[in-house]
Amino acid sequence: MSRQVEVTVFREHFSDEEELVAALSLFDLLVVMRERTPFPKALLERLPRLRLLVTTGMRNASIDVAAATARGVTVCGTASATEPPVELTWALILALARNVVGESTAFRQGGPWQHSVGVDLHGKRLGLLGLGKIGSRVARVGAAFGMDVVAWSPNLTDARAAEVGLTRAASKEALLEASDFVSIHLVLGERSRGLVGRSELARMRP
Repeated sequence: MSRQVEVTVFREHFSDEEELVAALSLFDLLVVMRERTPFPKALLERLPRLRLLVTTGMRNASIDVAAATARGVTVCGTASATEPPVELTWALILALARNVVGESTAFRQGGPWQHSVGVDLHGKRLGLLGLGKIGSRVARVGAAFGMDVVAWSPNLTDARAAEVGLTRAASKEALLEASDFVSIHLVLGERSRGLVGRSELARMRP
């Protein structure tokens, strides 16, 4: 026997828990976009009707799964592709290297044409913090641009780096000091939170 599901889409950002509760308290099923909206124990306790919480992707550090399970809420995820974040990573790197946003804005507003000089990627060093599925794909694109690619993570081995065709940096600090561009591709957790801060950024090439 099939049942009709009424779908409501929220596009705005909820700034606090009270707004979230007011908006979500009458729903039995919620689908959330990755880690954009935290679901801690305190919030889950205020959603008595909730029975199913679906997240895009198979990991979501912002959901208190133990608290959800204790309340009888099933938490599950969807399959996700690694290609989109890789493409977005390179869109950001290219935009930075060639000042795409600044040049586009100047052009649209009648400003000077090509008022900045871009940076070549060829011959530059790309440092990757994390060499999983996404980091590996980013590395291959960097190599195609003619970049020297190095990587580091707490568990990265020389053998794994060699599989991807790059060099493992001796340490996070060594990677930051020697890289022209750095991209982070690690799962957010206690070991990765605060991985790069002011002191680490100060080590990077000017």
